Amino acid sequence: MAEEFLLAAYLAAVNVVTFGLFAYDKYCATHDNRRVRESTLLIMAAIGGTVGAGAAMKICRHKTRHLKFKFGVPLLLSAQIILIFVTNPGNIVGRLLSFVR
Repeated sequence: MAEEFLLAAYLAAVNVVTFGLFAYDKYCATHDNRRVRESTLLIMAAIGGTVGAGAAMKICRHKTRHLKFKFGVPLLLSAQIILIFVTNPGNIVGRLLSFVR
């Protein structure tokens, strides 16, 4: 039970931070401020922030024309989902869903 809670807390935190970084980068882009590195944005997505990255791309309309984001973020999400099933087939998803209830 504690493992599921920690995983859910980690994913929530990394997605909120990733969303914030994308939104901040969009703000900087429109106000001629120093930008967040693209590598930082992609690393945040790769370590679990793909949902936050995707949401920010959609809501803020940011990085949607860059191919590495347009295709990279969905590919990262797919890879993360496959990784969950490969490392713990069927078990982790069921436990996460029971935790959310």
